[in-house]
Amino acid sequence: MLLSQALDIVHNFTPQEFSTLSDLLSPELIDECLADTGTVTLRKRRLSMEMMVWAVTGMALFRSHSMTQLVSHLDILLPGKRPFVAPSAVVQARQRFGEDVIRLMFEKTQRLWFEKTPLSHWNGLTLMAVDGTVWRTPDTPENDAAFGRTANINKCSEWPQVRMVCQMEVTSHLLSAAAFDSVSAVGEADLAAQLIPQTPDHSLTLFDKGFYALGLLHAWQSAGTERHWMLPLRKGAQYRVIRSLGAGQALVELQLSPQAKKKWQGAADTLTARLISKELNGKTVQILTSMCDPLRYPKADVVDLYGHRWEIEHGFREMKQHLLNNELTLRSKKPELVRQELWGVVLAYNLLRFMMAQMAYSLKGVEPYQMSFKQSALYLRSHLSLLPGISPGKIPRIMEEIMAMAPGLVLPERRVRHYPRAVKKKPQRYPLRPPLRS
Repeated sequence: MLLSQALDIVHNFTPQEFSTLSDLLSPELIDECLADTGTVTLRKRRLSMEMMVWAVTGMALFRSHSMTQLVSHLDILLPGKRPFVAPSAVVQARQRFGEDVIRLMFEKTQRLWFEKTPLSHWNGLTLMAVDGTVWRTPDTPENDAAFGRTANINKCSEWPQVRMVCQMEVTSHLLSAAAFDSVSAVGEADLAAQLIPQTPDHSLTLFDKGFYALGLLHAWQSAGTERHWMLPLRKGAQYRVIRSLGAGQALVELQLSPQAKKKWQGAADTLTARLISKELNGKTVQILTSMCDPLRYPKADVVDLYGHRWEIEHGFREMKQHLLNNELTLRSKKPELVRQELWGVVLAYNLLRFMMAQMAYSLKGVEPYQMSFKQSALYLRSHLSLLPGISPGKIPRIMEEIMAMAPGLVLPERRVRHYPRAVKKKPQRYPLRPPLRS
């Protein structure tokens, strides 16, 4: 039994209030994505284009397997004389498959996911977070030319790198959008602008201070209904107070520079926002937000709410450390396959997060972000790998075991940090490579 067929059977045994994996990764949806992108299998091959969706997703789910081991492990080969395929056949299949199908799968599945998952709200707003991260790729001439490297006056990165910006719903950790490009060609604000079409109405997006770009913020709130944002005020930012809204808060006006108006087409000359100041741990914290109504959005709640921005940082850690087993360099040696692999990573992450949402909402008063991703991922992947080899009649028992395990995967309450946040230098086994000369 193929893994895709096993997941279709899972549909009949999940709780009624949840969506299903077959809704998201069904053969019909895969065929729709293949048709939309014009990707077809012209002749019969051991690795069809339909099966390559599972192969690319499995690259992230089963990081310790090579690609040839992976296709056998997932049982996604069509019948043939040999129980395996040559490594070159897997690479050729990935090249024919491209990146558009897996990107479209991610986009379609995330829409279905958000429609079917009961998300928490704050004052009628869905809580979102946007932040960026960097992925390193194998050091090949093709990747170096396509993605570039980060550098400063002292040294250059040892690896070509891809810059990614994601948007995440903070209670479920489901990714709603992702964009990535060369680390040397684009900044985080430029990639964040690509996420605007996927941003839901009636939402609040939490930004890091690195996204302080008035043109971006204006475009964000102007693209729909109640698309609010919040981020720290930049140090040294100039603004004019329009009027006071009470102790520690005011309505302010910020002036866009000529460069910002040129870069962000359609941006207004000024941006009106609400500035909130609060003493926190002996420091004055200043938060800027588009939520200008102090009655609907109380000051104390707004400042405390910003702490949820760290949920997306936890999400990046989950992807890199637990999903990819700390193997921080991607597999692919060609740029088009790097992009394909990254779409597979975010799709696989959402797949696990959706299954965790099912488990969390089967419990009373538990949100998905309160589940241990490391333990849940290990547990769910082990069951996913078992599904192809068991008979359909045993699927209900497997699903009951998955739901019964949910209470044991709930995290304890987070402790208050009692030591300073710092990064310790790791010992090096080998001497460092000298800086590259330009």
